[in-house]
Amino acid sequence: MDSAIPSPPPHTKWPAAVLIGVVASVLLAVVVLAFLWPSKTSGTHDLPVSVAGPAASVTALETALGETGTFDFVEAADRDEAVAQIESRETYGAIVLGDNPADAPEVLTAPAGSAVAAQLLTGVATQLQAQMAEQVAAAGGDASTVKVAVTPVVPLSGSDPTGAGLAAASFPLAIGGMLGGVLISLLVVGAVRRLAAVGAFAVAAGLILAFIMQTWFHYLQGDFWLNALAMGLTMLATSAFIVGCTSLFGRVGMGIGAVVTIFIGIPLSAAAVPWQFLAAPWGAIGQFLVPGASSTLIRTLSYFPDASSAQQWWTLTGWVALGVILALVGHFRSRPSMHVPESTIE
Repeated sequence: MDSAIPSPPPHTKWPAAVLIGVVASVLLAVVVLAFLWPSKTSGTHDLPVSVAGPAASVTALETALGETGTFDFVEAADRDEAVAQIESRETYGAIVLGDNPADAPEVLTAPAGSAVAAQLLTGVATQLQAQMAEQVAAAGGDASTVKVAVTPVVPLSGSDPTGAGLAAASFPLAIGGMLGGVLISLLVVGAVRRLAAVGAFAVAAGLILAFIMQTWFHYLQGDFWLNALAMGLTMLATSAFIVGCTSLFGRVGMGIGAVVTIFIGIPLSAAAVPWQFLAAPWGAIGQFLVPGASSTLIRTLSYFPDASSAQQWWTLTGWVALGVILALVGHFRSRPSMHVPESTIE
């Protein structure tokens, strides 16, 4: 019995092949723009900074530094209140002016909040010192005695002195949650079983990531279990959203979840810069997406125990709820209609 030899698949037509190549290049351009556009359009503006001192000195300082729009000044009664504002993450630093105009000011920074903001304020300290030294020299004094102190109120850990490790962690957190959601969507059948798998994945991933980032690399500070909970909730939010989209829209849902998480969430997360630096309103919007809320929450838990993190907890919880709702809606919508046979009475 002769076996039939399968015929080879037909070649793709030349116009279609060229068109696919062009479409692929357009998609690449979209990906590049998604990651580069926020940094291209960002700028040093509207950075909340505390200022304390005599009213006249504060007004003069705000007038001198406010022309550029770099800072959004928040007045503090004294140095202690300025420190409290920094520790509660109301501001990224402070400028404390002396009671005597001849006294050199002090600049307070929070490198753990943003290394970029700390560098910016350090530059302001250098500028103020140069101005005061010039005034002292013009008055016949010794300019070398002028010193504007820079005090890091909330420094980074010694194992991550530049904050690069903490900032870089936001990308694998988002990728990990997405991969978990995709794998569960492909390998697990049944909406409830998928959600159970997502829960198990989130618990295990949160513990593993906390062990790596806090116990091993020492990038994180604070309470281990709270950090593990935050990272587990991050994994849960992303993976549940992926599973929900897949349940409702099929394989296309994976693409929707990836776009929201990777191509929108990560570029707008402001993991390496203050979110105020992103073009409005994208910086604020990014804080209500999983990567942005997660990055802010983990940094707050590690270095700012006095700051409120309610917005970030509720944001992540909201994404979890959205994913669960989408998964259940997709499950019940795809169930075949059940017909109850009519009973016949003889």
